[in-house]
Amino acid sequence: MPNLGIPELLIILAIIVLLFGVGKLPQLGKGIGEGIRNFKQAVKDGGQDSEKKDPPAGTGSGNTPSSPK
Repeated sequence: MPNLGIPELLIILAIIVLLFGVGKLPQLGKGIGEGIRNFKQAVKDGGQDSEKKDPPAGTGSGNTPSSPK
């Protein structure tokens, strides 16, 4: 993996500023921070939230085939 020093990081920062503009940087940072926070929370919970949100496979009023006629 290549080593990223100060000059390389400054070049990357300059490219980001050119692409997004100075006004969007706080929004971009906030979005990245929220994404990292949500990821850490999901890893900490072990995916338990997704199991609670999804209904069990056999329940619901989905399209189930009727008995043959």
